[in-house]
Amino acid sequence: MVIQLFPLWAILLSVLAFFQPDMFVGLKSQIVPLLTVIMLAMGLTLSPSDFKQVLKNGKAVGVGVLLQFLVMPIAAFGVAFAFGFDSELTVGMLLVGSVAGGTSSNVMCYLAKGDTALSISMTAISTLLGVVLTPLLVSLMIGQSVDVPVASMLWSLFKIVLLPVAAGVLINTFFAQYVRKAEVVFPYISMFAIVLIIAIVVALSASKIVQVGLIVAAAVIIHNSIGLLLGYWVTKALGFDARVCRTIAFEVGLQNSGLAAALAVKFFTPMAALPGTIFSVWHNISGSLLASYWSRRSVDKTDA
Repeated sequence: MVIQLFPLWAILLSVLAFFQPDMFVGLKSQIVPLLTVIMLAMGLTLSPSDFKQVLKNGKAVGVGVLLQFLVMPIAAFGVAFAFGFDSELTVGMLLVGSVAGGTSSNVMCYLAKGDTALSISMTAISTLLGVVLTPLLVSLMIGQSVDVPVASMLWSLFKIVLLPVAAGVLINTFFAQYVRKAEVVFPYISMFAIVLIIAIVVALSASKIVQVGLIVAAAVIIHNSIGLLLGYWVTKALGFDARVCRTIAFEVGLQNSGLAAALAVKFFTPMAALPGTIFSVWHNISGSLLASYWSRRSVDKTDA
């Protein structure tokens, strides 16, 4: 019952953080540790055989990565054009659309009974490819290029995703009998951590959220929805099973928008960072809602 109320907790704490940001701003330094705990909890549910299976599913990885760097950039440009955004907001939307999938996609996939090993592998692959594709796509679509902090991206991926997941897999491999006894609490740990992260992000972005207005928020919601919908239905039309469809939907629809906002501030303007800031908040809420819905449905080929 508590897990099913996940989106409600996310919304309630988001509202609290918006009106009382001082309660959460001081926790900014805890975002990375919280993500690390989430990844460790997920790693504890995985074994080496899960990743061997991913290697046999190259088609799903290829389709997911293609959709990631095709659907989201084009959708971002289309939405920005439809809303008549100026160059600052347009480049902000394009940065969100052109970065890799966010680590929150791994969490949502885990809660939604998707293929967690596939999700983690796709996040890693898209992050590495994004080093080249993010500046290339932004340059092609808006005529400006942007440098991507390669070393920091790889280091963050290593610390936040690869290292704790690998540790979890190793623990699960060598101490499986103990892990099985505690695995019932893993979803609760993940839920608590992601809800707290959402609240911290809202608190840190509260003043900008007031400034951005409803129009940019609406654009972000549409952009995110396009990614989730096409990520799911394109893969379903190609004949993939429900676990893969759920996984790719999250990988396509949930972006590393924190990186997009950081790039916007560094290479463009603070205004260009607003779409990434709003996306960071919204995709966790939309992902929570979708993960809650799918967590209550059995995983089979008739899933929808």
